[in-house]
Amino acid sequence: MIWFFAKSNCLNETDSSDVAMPARKSSHSKPNAGDKYSVLLPTYNERENLPLIVWLLVKYFDESGFTYEIIVIDDGSPDGTLEVAEQLQTIYGKDKILLRPRPKKLGLGTAYIHGLKHATGNFIFIMDADLSHHPKFIPEFINKQKEGDYDVVSGTRYRGSGGVYGWDLRRKLISRGANFLTQVLLRPGASDLTGSFRLYKKKVLQSLVERCVSKGYVFQMEMVVRARQLNYTIGEVPITFVDRVYGESKLGGNEIVSFVKGLLTLFVTT
Repeated sequence: MIWFFAKSNCLNETDSSDVAMPARKSSHSKPNAGDKYSVLLPTYNERENLPLIVWLLVKYFDESGFTYEIIVIDDGSPDGTLEVAEQLQTIYGKDKILLRPRPKKLGLGTAYIHGLKHATGNFIFIMDADLSHHPKFIPEFINKQKEGDYDVVSGTRYRGSGGVYGWDLRRKLISRGANFLTQVLLRPGASDLTGSFRLYKKKVLQSLVERCVSKGYVFQMEMVVRARQLNYTIGEVPITFVDRVYGESKLGGNEIVSFVKGLLTLFVTT
């Protein structure tokens, strides 16, 4: 297999510091024997990326001593992503790699709902499978959650040591502009609404997805807005976001138009 090449010259190993609203409880650093973390990985045409992201997840979870499972939700990828996932399941075991495929693309929100039905952890990580989100930050997410008993811990590119690598100026301007608009219109109490690297208490994520009506990229934004409405607490961890290594970005003109429409809808209805 190809995924052991260069454990990632392309993934920046920068330090990060925690940023969040005031903590409510003292910090914890040791694994809680009763906690289990389910990682939901929706995939579509991620044949090249999936082996490395899974290898990194296993590495950082095993080093940290936390109990975990990785749930791969493939939406009928024509590039053979599911076949690669089946090989990974053979390598790491069915207790660590759960395959819950669907016949076709049905939307990000429904992918999370589908994955939640099969998750056995009391905490849920959501993240991209394209190597944009480095699993090295997972211990920091967990420590931040325990520090304040937060309902949601969100990765942020816009505070502390957070940042973005591999984007051209146009992409950076679109991201900054989108985040600025959401901050002005929605005042969510979180610095990065369009990101999708987050840790939820399972019951909180279940409550939020039941209430969310948006699809695509707006879904992530609505999740934070709904969390604020329901008085859930949100902590933040600065992350470095790295543009995908293999494959093509799924962000296009249609997604940008949908984002603007969804943002205006949220502004009017929340």
